[in-house]
Amino acid sequence: MPLPSFYKSGEAARAWNVTHAAIYGAVGGALAAVFKTLGPLRAAAAAANLADSLTEIAVAALAFALLCAAAATLRNFIARRLVWHEGR
Repeated sequence: MPLPSFYKSGEAARAWNVTHAAIYGAVGGALAAVFKTLGPLRAAAAAANLADSLTEIAVAALAFALLCAAAATLRNFIARRLVWHEGR
């Protein structure tokens, strides 16, 4: 039984695309890591250690990509079991 809502969309509900969620998560993670690594407080330290900075950015992008893909997969699973459960 879906939760009540005042918003009624004209479109039918559909599953989230896990690949798109992973790509958006990777981009968001990379941007956050770039801001953290190359931000104004760490400008001198980041320039001295470029390899560590690139590693930190890649790890953050991968972690956010996996997190967003897992969230999309979980949402699709729950929606399939609870919301789109028709006829049972």
